[in-house]
Amino acid sequence: MDDKDRLHHYLRVRRDDLLGKLNGLSEYDVRRPLTPTGTNLLGLVKHVASVELGYFGEVFGRPSGRHLPWYDDDASPDADMWVTAAETREDIVELHRFAAAHSDATIEALPSDAPGVVPWWPEERRHVTLHQILVHMLAERAQHLGHADILRELIDGTAGQRPGDPNLSLRSSEEWAAHRGSVESAAVAAFNTAQQEAASGRREETETVRS
Repeated sequence: MDDKDRLHHYLRVRRDDLLGKLNGLSEYDVRRPLTPTGTNLLGLVKHVASVELGYFGEVFGRPSGRHLPWYDDDASPDADMWVTAAETREDIVELHRFAAAHSDATIEALPSDAPGVVPWWPEERRHVTLHQILVHMLAERAQHLGHADILRELIDGTAGQRPGDPNLSLRSSEEWAAHRGSVESAAVAAFNTAQQEAASGRREETETVRS
């Protein structure tokens, strides 16, 4: 397996992991915003699929022909980050699979050093290679998969990249609650220490001025 194949493998894994975050959730839960900026699971799927279509499409002169209305000039800001009531979960999952297939075709057809141009990047760095875009897109997906990990845990407590994730400690709900309590206690203790040190420093400054 060469570098291109290895990066492509990890990209495929990250795609599957992201779609897996939707499993078993209601229409409301996959769409509802869980951060002040509106981040939501199905919106993340919509976003990364749209981004991947651009990077492995237009950048290498291989446009998909798929019209994405949320990128139109008159579209609302961040329209690629959430899903309207008229868009179905199936629509977004199909888009994700379409983008993956189109990207796979580009990756398989071109060598790692194939040149491309990212028109939305600054002029001085818009000339790229397939290898650069593979790394960039893998980083993009990993970042948003991390967001999805947290969102899914907030929704129903499901944690880890996938069921049986070996990187996640096997603990009961009671053990996780105790662990969370320990983390909270450490945070409070550190905060109190910092407050005490700051107050002590202010007193020393005051005494120095007076003397």
